[in-house]
Amino acid sequence: MPSSAPSVVMVGRDADLAEVRRLFDIARDGVPAALLVEGEAGIGKSRLLREFGVEIDRTADVHVGWCLDLGASRTPYGPLTGILRSIVTRMGVERVRDAVGVGVEALGMLLPELASGPTDRERTSPERLRDAIASLIEAAAEAAPQVLVVEDLHWADESTLAILSFLLRALSRGRILLLITCRTDDVRRGDAVSRFIGEATRSRLLERLPLTRLDEDATRLLAEQITGHAISETALERMQERAEGVPFFIEEIAGCAKGSLPDSLRDLLLARFDRLGDDARHVVQVVSGAERPLSHPLVVRLADLPELRLEDALREATRSGILVVVDDDYRFRHALLREAVHDDLLPGERARLHRAYAETLEAACAGTDSGDAAALAYHWQLAQDDRRALIAAAHAMRHAKARYAFASAARFGELVLELWPQVADAPDAAGIERLELLLMLGSILRNAGDGERALSVVNLALGELDPMTVDQRLHARLLRDKAYYTMNLGRPGAIPLLQESLAVLGDRADDDRLRATILNTLASRHMIAGHLDLSFRLGVEAGEIARRAESDDEASIAANVRGASLSHQGRIEEGSREYELARTLGRGSTAELKYRVNYSDLLTLLGRYREAVQLAEEGLARSRTYGVERTSGSVMTQNMAVPLLELGEIERVEEMLARELAQSTLRVFRMYTTMTRVRVLSWRGRHEEAAELLIESLPAFRETGTVERQIWYDITVMQVSVAESAGDLDGALDVILAMLADEGPALLHQRRILLQSGWIIAELRAAGEDVGAAVETIRAAWAAQTSELRVSVWSDILHAFLEPTGEALVAAVALADGDDVPVVFRAAARLELARLRVSEGDRTGAARGLAEAADIADRLGHVQLQRSVATFADAAGLSTSPSATDADLLTARERQVLELIAEGLSNRQIGERLFISVKTVSVHVSAVLRKLGVSTRTEAALIQQNPRFTAARQPAVVP
Repeated sequence: MPSSAPSVVMVGRDADLAEVRRLFDIARDGVPAALLVEGEAGIGKSRLLREFGVEIDRTADVHVGWCLDLGASRTPYGPLTGILRSIVTRMGVERVRDAVGVGVEALGMLLPELASGPTDRERTSPERLRDAIASLIEAAAEAAPQVLVVEDLHWADESTLAILSFLLRALSRGRILLLITCRTDDVRRGDAVSRFIGEATRSRLLERLPLTRLDEDATRLLAEQITGHAISETALERMQERAEGVPFFIEEIAGCAKGSLPDSLRDLLLARFDRLGDDARHVVQVVSGAERPLSHPLVVRLADLPELRLEDALREATRSGILVVVDDDYRFRHALLREAVHDDLLPGERARLHRAYAETLEAACAGTDSGDAAALAYHWQLAQDDRRALIAAAHAMRHAKARYAFASAARFGELVLELWPQVADAPDAAGIERLELLLMLGSILRNAGDGERALSVVNLALGELDPMTVDQRLHARLLRDKAYYTMNLGRPGAIPLLQESLAVLGDRADDDRLRATILNTLASRHMIAGHLDLSFRLGVEAGEIARRAESDDEASIAANVRGASLSHQGRIEEGSREYELARTLGRGSTAELKYRVNYSDLLTLLGRYREAVQLAEEGLARSRTYGVERTSGSVMTQNMAVPLLELGEIERVEEMLARELAQSTLRVFRMYTTMTRVRVLSWRGRHEEAAELLIESLPAFRETGTVERQIWYDITVMQVSVAESAGDLDGALDVILAMLADEGPALLHQRRILLQSGWIIAELRAAGEDVGAAVETIRAAWAAQTSELRVSVWSDILHAFLEPTGEALVAAVALADGDDVPVVFRAAARLELARLRVSEGDRTGAARGLAEAADIADRLGHVQLQRSVATFADAAGLSTSPSATDADLLTARERQVLELIAEGLSNRQIGERLFISVKTVSVHVSAVLRKLGVSTRTEAALIQQNPRFTAARQPAVVP
């Protein structure tokens, strides 16, 4: 980091420096940490991190990257390239290749020195690039603590922000500290930087350190260091009035101590500049046009001064404290100085300066695929040359798109559109026709996560084209893309658009690959809407055309659609055969991912939870092979959430939701996650939070539910979960009966809800309510399924709840202990059997079953189950805590954890003491609290110190 501040010792920042040290200590222990150092311009953000960097220079690797001030033309991955290159320099290319593996080709797009040749885009993806970046950082952290410094976040491009957001979630291990500086007065409410900071803060991924202004004592100390003598009270008062405790302004005022004090801050910033000679002022003005440090040869070329005069001018500019030399390059001591000098230029001077920069950059980049495309667009804009700015912007758009910096590419694409009317030969200059540009820009915006703008762009294109003269394939692709964007936004209208796209395309054989893609999408939309016969027929047609086009991947997707269509009709064996065909045909990662996602969904709907989780875990292993474990692979992770929840692995699901790695911004994807969140909150008894999330999400769910039947069922699942958790069982049953009364198509999602209704009916019957009509309705709905679906473990359990007999409930208890039944029914079946035993007078048998139910409910942390069991136990006068159950005993490891809790250690400290992970400690702590019947660590500690009594004054069993 540059050492450019004029003061010898940093003042007034001891507490701030201590906070950075604290986070570094955490990171050095293997827990990644991130800190945003924020404050107004000149407050000392960079100085603080510079001091910290010098302090840890011998104990950690420090890598610095700068976001550049290029206006709207921001460089993709601006600061990250410098940071990554610094890491590669430290590690060495060969070690990096070993560490990153298959991701090195993607990483080579940012760091060409890693690539063995031209990048093959078929072997890369946005996901692989992100994973490769994370893998590189983690590999570096194995050798030494890594401190990554991102300077000037307020100038960051959206692609940089996306990677930073990903890294904050993905880097869960390693000695890594991310430090970010941001000028708060340059962050506008609602802009990309503001959203990044807000989301990272809310998710507790980023700590914030706001730097405050210096007090009077610190101001005096700083000023006296600079002037070399004591200052009077009058001078201090004037300094405080003008600088207001901002260190940079204090330094500038102290530098003017021998002359009159300027009238304004602008004059203050220019005071040093105004005292320079003509040549030095000229050189400083030249350097002010640069958004980055300038090499000496570049200054020579731009300044156009004789060598000796240039050297004298540079020496004067650096001695004045305006310019500094960093790594043999020239830069301004502070960005505020550069901005003041640049803003003081006359319009003509500014245009000429930026033209010189642009011409120089073009000459340097000739014949190369340079990352300076963004800078060229910036300089040609300020040079007021619309045609060359358009050329540069089009090149920058393609350059950013090729590196998956979609948000940056979108900015440049919109700049091309903005300049288009000002350039007579815009298509020639841009190298693309306008409709093709709009098609490309829509896709870029969609990939950048801005579905609304993508839809606006494609609508603009469709409004401009002439159907009689436009190329059919282009017209069809525009209609197809509009359908995609509509689907991604969860809105109706995709099916008519896809049908129109097929009609426009016609039946030309040379378009079979495109036709198969559109047919597969149309078939999928009908399947999702519940039009199963039609989706199957379209899947058959898509498969035939895909085979004709020799596209195994499209043939795999067609089989996938057919498998889902058959399965939802209850033809499970036929559907499974289609899924197997999809598996064998799927060559590419997209087809394989679709198979794994959809087939694991089917397994979950059928209650084959272990198989569903295993399939998803295999998908994760494959994503690891592809180098996309933390990105595309995270879709598989989320797909595991429902079966894991049904298996009772609630803590694992909560962890998955807390570290939601997928950077997908698709509205529908977020809906699936929301449904799981509502279920988890309801499970934990946090029904008020679940209800708030449901109310907030309901409008979007209802809109999308009109075209996606699964989303419609998800509404029912959420409403039932919230009602049950709140104790409103009548309301929960009403929701289910309303679902059955709906005339829309019935999908497999209905089965789990019908099974749930059996438990609800049992609870209502126990409360004395008449449930006869509901029983008949549920029984009829279950009987309406195909024979393949009726003959199942779930049938026996459901009928045991609908018509409880001793024989049926004993069988249900045994069946519920299998892996193909939602784990909550292990407790629910035992509770219902206990009720029957009490009515038969078998209180001993009832107590034994009730104790088992209580233990299961406690282990699951399922609040409604716990409440139901406790309510019946109190009413029946039965105990749920016999001393003979194994679950009440603390294991040896849990006793160790309890002893360390009593010592006052945190989870991290316990993990260090026992050499286990923090996550494992958390699991043990939860088990200890549950088994001791307490809710806090303090209560557990008290029991450990006096083990004869639990919090409920009952003997604690701790062998």
